[in-house]
Amino acid sequence: MNAASTLTARLTTGLLTERPRPRGIAGWRHAHWLAVGTVCLGAFLGQLTAGITALVYPALQRHFDTGFAAVEWVALAYLLVLVALLAPIGRLSDLVGRKTMYIGGFAVFGLASLGAGFADGLGTLIALRAVQAVGGAMMQANSVALVARGVPEHAMRRALGIQAAAQGLGLALGPSLGGLLVEQASWRWVFWINVPVALVGILAGWFLLPRTRRPDAGPVPRELPRPVPRPRGAVRPAPDGGHFDLAGLLLLAGSTTALLLALSAASGLPLPGWAVAALLLAAVLSGLGLVRQERRATRPILAPGLVNTPGVRPGLAVSLIGYLLLFCPLVLGPVLLAEAGLPTARAGLVITLLPAAFAVAATVGGALLPRGWSDVARCRFGAALAGAGLLGCVPLPAAGAPALWLALPLLVAGGGLGLLLPANNALVMRAVPAECSAVGGGMVNMARSLGTALGTALPVLGVHLAGPVLGGRAVLLALAAVAALAVALTRPVRRR
Repeated sequence: MNAASTLTARLTTGLLTERPRPRGIAGWRHAHWLAVGTVCLGAFLGQLTAGITALVYPALQRHFDTGFAAVEWVALAYLLVLVALLAPIGRLSDLVGRKTMYIGGFAVFGLASLGAGFADGLGTLIALRAVQAVGGAMMQANSVALVARGVPEHAMRRALGIQAAAQGLGLALGPSLGGLLVEQASWRWVFWINVPVALVGILAGWFLLPRTRRPDAGPVPRELPRPVPRPRGAVRPAPDGGHFDLAGLLLLAGSTTALLLALSAASGLPLPGWAVAALLLAAVLSGLGLVRQERRATRPILAPGLVNTPGVRPGLAVSLIGYLLLFCPLVLGPVLLAEAGLPTARAGLVITLLPAAFAVAATVGGALLPRGWSDVARCRFGAALAGAGLLGCVPLPAAGAPALWLALPLLVAGGGLGLLLPANNALVMRAVPAECSAVGGGMVNMARSLGTALGTALPVLGVHLAGPVLGGRAVLLALAAVAALAVALTRPVRRR
């Protein structure tokens, strides 16, 4: 028994002890770009899954003989778990090490993807997608922090742009690759395709990521050092002492789940009216309870001290809006193009233009803007471009309309979002204290996941209530208005 306990302890210690990079890699002056590339693998994998899933809905409906509102939970279950776990995993990563957590995320994601491909029922598939989201949260909660704290200050915006480009590349390949896999093989390959990418991510993380917690760092402190008094309005680190905020986690998960279930019911999920009213009431009460709990907790999930830091709250709101604007067209586009008579494979190619433009703009778009522009100016210009592109899509979805007419507005919208999101993330991470970077990165990713979840649910609701063409146009008009809100919310952030 003692030998077994000793072996278990050694295995656990070995798994949680971060290994340094090989000396040849660690000593190279450009080694931080290898770490950025490793983080990009996780960003690519997560968004590849998101882009593919939107195109597999019809195949899942046929295979499991169910409706659209039920099948969309293949995506929503993933997003709900992601939203609930990003902040707590970010906090846990600050304690045990971001490299360890990031590599473990690849392992969990890959194993869950393998199982999802073998699922024999819709419920099993949804459950495995929830497990997959645990791995996704382990990667995403650490991605922004690994980039922001692993590169020089002058290279942060460029590094975050490259990471956003990797996300855009995953999204761009998703629709076309998903359509090809479904037509030529099976919907199961939509999940199996993740396994080799996860294996590469594990190896790259092991050798290319610097360790984020040294083995001689000593025991994890229950509280962060008391901060030096700062001027009014200055950045303060979030409290990190006390017990884990389980109540906050449950309230967060309950409020988001209830809200999305109510939206799904309004979109066609068979639930009685009283159940929808109860879900809306539960969402409101859970949200109010969450606000109260986070103000009282010693280790809050949402870290009000961090959220109330100047520049962080509007930055998180803009991040949510940006991904709402990105994902709504990805879900809505195939419906509108099918209404125009376009086959699924060709529809996937047209929709690819949006995330492809996003990837290109996130990588090189900033270099085309005036050099003196601040991140605030880049955010506002990007949001305005995105709104103009989405507004340009409004008159186009109609039966018989040439699909290529959507090309220009989709390119404009994607390019605007590619300028907006990297600059906005850089603003947020500059406002977050270094000792809370993983928590701050997790909150950025939580906002992104909430935007993605709403971007998945709202198009289904609009199409269900008003039909594909009229409902689609109403959703696009609403998105253009939300883009204008992002312009108004963007504020300068005082450097720490």
